[in-house]
Amino acid sequence: MKKCSNAQHPHCTYWVLPGEQNCEGGHAQATPSSFDLLTALRTSRAASPATALDAVPAAETQAASHYARPLQRAQAERPQLHISGFDPRAAGGRQTLKMELRGMPEACAPQLTLQLQSDLIPHGASRQQFVRAVDGEWRPVFVEFSSRGKEHGQYQISIELLSQHAGMAARKWVCTFVILVPRLDATLTEIHRIFLSTHKNVRVMADDASIARVSAQGGDSLDIDVTARNAGIAHLDLNAPAGKVDLGFSTIAWDEDLIEIDMPQAAALHPHPSAAASLVNAAPEAGAQRQIRLFAMDDCVIGRFELVDPEADVLLTHYTADGQDTNGLTRRLSGRHAIIRRSGLGFEIEDVSRYGILLDGVWPGKHKPTALRLGMRIEFSASIKGIVTLSVSAIMPHGVILHRVDHGANAESFYLLAPETHPGYPVKSFAAAPHAAALPLLFHRGGGFWHLDQLTGKETALAPTVSLDKLSRVPRHTRFASDPYPEHWIIRTGGSDMVSTVAANAMSTA
Repeated sequence: MKKCSNAQHPHCTYWVLPGEQNCEGGHAQATPSSFDLLTALRTSRAASPATALDAVPAAETQAASHYARPLQRAQAERPQLHISGFDPRAAGGRQTLKMELRGMPEACAPQLTLQLQSDLIPHGASRQQFVRAVDGEWRPVFVEFSSRGKEHGQYQISIELLSQHAGMAARKWVCTFVILVPRLDATLTEIHRIFLSTHKNVRVMADDASIARVSAQGGDSLDIDVTARNAGIAHLDLNAPAGKVDLGFSTIAWDEDLIEIDMPQAAALHPHPSAAASLVNAAPEAGAQRQIRLFAMDDCVIGRFELVDPEADVLLTHYTADGQDTNGLTRRLSGRHAIIRRSGLGFEIEDVSRYGILLDGVWPGKHKPTALRLGMRIEFSASIKGIVTLSVSAIMPHGVILHRVDHGANAESFYLLAPETHPGYPVKSFAAAPHAAALPLLFHRGGGFWHLDQLTGKETALAPTVSLDKLSRVPRHTRFASDPYPEHWIIRTGGSDMVSTVAANAMSTA
């Protein structure tokens, strides 16, 4: 507000709201000053940058609605990730970060994918979902990690927020922040300098990198609140007499700006879309597999091999010393035996079968997901030994590799990849057995499978017409097949229509 600016009434004491033509005394006001125009320009930019200049002529009407809290409006409309729950006192222990979305635009998907990468997070990466509630707010997500065994210092956490929905433009936001892991021998006083607080009737605040020091000299009752924020430091010294002292230390919370970046649609397209395929080696060397089967599904179902209308994605058969046996012990596998899916801690397997599975010789229980680890042996089933035994040979940020450790070891291996997930470049090291580390690095994006050269970062779309001879770690005489089981005629029925997923194996007819 400003005082009356009518030159003929210099002693008028009425205050005038911005944009008003007359004061309460009926005195006409002068035209808007440069200050009024500048204020309107700044506030209109916060509301809509593209129309800021158009808003200047209407400064008189816009200033009244935006003048009161322009800074708060700009902050509320800026996409931010609110992070809370971090407690640096839990050195070497488990941490849980609560993440909330604020100021997200309406023109985004009702479900957003949150991808995190950090050396603190198990397996180096995590993937979660933000879901919009009925009232338009976003449900928070929780990210768990542990600093046990980590060197003290600052650790970076990189975040990507993806908005992908049918009929809507794909959008992507990113942000990066660091978390402090204190020394194991750090005192509470040193750690509490980062953040310290209690409830109070006396309030002391340290804001914008300032320092607050409070010294309390006892008394019958103390009710003090000390708050440090925006890089402020608070130090509380209680020299209270003998008796009970109640301290409530809150955790650290802060806001991270989400920066939107472009997501080119053309780069995400794949010339040969597929969610299941295979690499066929016509002349495998010793220790190599004839078929490397590729799957990219959120829930990958493993079950019994069936020629007609199989229930699973990964179809397993029993192998003897004489070769494949599609009957016999294969019939002791359930149509849907187990499910492997991505979880917050990496990848997990769940027994959904009638006959059970053994993980390193132990039955995990039905419908009880268990995290996969490198070298874990998965036996199908729990009652009869030697039907099918798989080993977890690699755990990547975007998938797992399984090798057979039975008579079918030279017949097939499996890539189970998270759909639409890039491993990043340069590729972070991941746990892998030697025979799995020698395999090519593959991933799924844009609806199809890609090969990634770990030295150059070159990405090559895999398709039946693409020559694989010059791709790194791809054996000679290898071709790409658009079906995971090209050596069989597998018929899938749906309703009254019969769809044949047929691919002929050239070597089987040679």
